[in-house]
Amino acid sequence: MAEAPVPYRRARLRLPAAERRLQIMEVASAMIAERGFWGMSMQDVADRCGLTVPGLLRHVGSKVGMLVAVLGHRDIEDVRSLRRQLGVGAGEVPDDWATGGPTGVDLRGLCSATMRTNAQQPEIVQLFTVLEAEALSPSHPAHEFFVTRQARLVSSFAALADGRTDDPERLARQIVAMMDGLQIQWLRSPENIDLVQEWEAAAEALFARLTD
Repeated sequence: MAEAPVPYRRARLRLPAAERRLQIMEVASAMIAERGFWGMSMQDVADRCGLTVPGLLRHVGSKVGMLVAVLGHRDIEDVRSLRRQLGVGAGEVPDDWATGGPTGVDLRGLCSATMRTNAQQPEIVQLFTVLEAEALSPSHPAHEFFVTRQARLVSSFAALADGRTDDPERLARQIVAMMDGLQIQWLRSPENIDLVQEWEAAAEALFARLTD
């Protein structure tokens, strides 16, 4: 006779609100990366956090509210990681680079630092890769987020390439496409692909057209 499944036991550990929210963001990030937004349930997140679903909803409002919070949280964390990689202060890397990058860091240096950062956090790269694919549908709650994010990224890279190539926007789109494509290949076969090395090899061709 098969044994009945053991129910998930909630830890019921009381945490300060800020710590609890951070826990929810980390758990939800991991589960979305693993299952996608549609495949993740609020019950699963609540169980992993030691909460009831009503308790979880008091912190995030709704499943869509949790998704929005996760994306905002990850964007902030990514900027912090990039600052550490570049060795610059909080005021030197804004949320986008439309008005120029950090002092002494050009477009290629910024892209290289981004890929080095991403190589250290495959779970976060997977989160954004899964969500970006899901969000191609206009009905997805993250659709506008990714449309805006891509436009901002292309605009920022194009601004950094302005005056150094005949078509900075085209170069910016190619850079984003190369980054995304290499990251997908790396996620599929991390044991065979060195993301940073592959990016640096691709960058030789991408940035060969830039003038000083």
